[in-house]
Amino acid sequence: MDAAHLRVLRELRDRGSVAAVAAAMHVSASAVSQQLAVLQNHSPVPLTARRGRVLVLTPAGEALADAGMRVDKALTDAREAVGAFLDDHRRPVRVSAFHSAGLSLFGPLLRALGDAPPLQLTDADVAHRDFPGLTADHDIVIAHRLAHDEPWPAERVVKTPLLTEPLDIAIPTAHPLADRPRLRAADVADESWVSVHRGFPLAGVLDHLAAHVGRPLRIAHRINEFSVTAEVVRAGSAVAIMPRMTAASLAVNGLVLRPLDDLPLVRHVDALARPDALAYASVRTVLAALRDVAR
Repeated sequence: MDAAHLRVLRELRDRGSVAAVAAAMHVSASAVSQQLAVLQNHSPVPLTARRGRVLVLTPAGEALADAGMRVDKALTDAREAVGAFLDDHRRPVRVSAFHSAGLSLFGPLLRALGDAPPLQLTDADVAHRDFPGLTADHDIVIAHRLAHDEPWPAERVVKTPLLTEPLDIAIPTAHPLADRPRLRAADVADESWVSVHRGFPLAGVLDHLAAHVGRPLRIAHRINEFSVTAEVVRAGSAVAIMPRMTAASLAVNGLVLRPLDDLPLVRHVDALARPDALAYASVRTVLAALRDVAR
């Protein structure tokens, strides 16, 4: 089996379609299909199957893609043993972060690193299940999850915990509850709420709160960007769940954050990377700086 063919199989698993693999690898879709066909010729069991119009991996294909990732890492380790290019701190490092993490971490990270290594920064807020897939295009992906969310797939990505962040209730300063230093779930259960879109990690927080008070909450708005949510809260239209640290700069000018005494709410902020990406010294340098900034 050729390592390049194994890499195509893994890219198909991570990107979801032959067309997406072709675009990422700058080749034609037929070239991708030919490489998959060559790989299939070396396997006694089917590696892919049609699901409607989409080509997906069979369980055997998934297992081989995981093995291919280990092959890639081994080859990268081998190149490191015979060449110094992996230790080149001038190699650009691609970092993606969800919006509030980028707001909080990108500035300090740039100041901590200077120009060594150079950074290519992207903001990408996606559903929980889609964060690992971003590692196909980025060396480091800053992701978040709730305590009850599925863990990150350890066979695909390496997780580095950055911080465990409390989640608070954002209310306007004119609200009667703003004078209280701490709140209880029952105090805010009957308010109108701003939620994120369904499928995004923080949507589960309001489901958890609703279960705690024993009745559904009234969702008035669905907004993913916290700076927009903050303006809606300041206008007195609704209250919201907001992260205490990464959104601290928004808790000014008519908005305050208050913790819940009877329902501790937290999210976990992690850095995800493919194992082969971590073979690069520049990526390890950025990851270490990220940990320092988060700490």
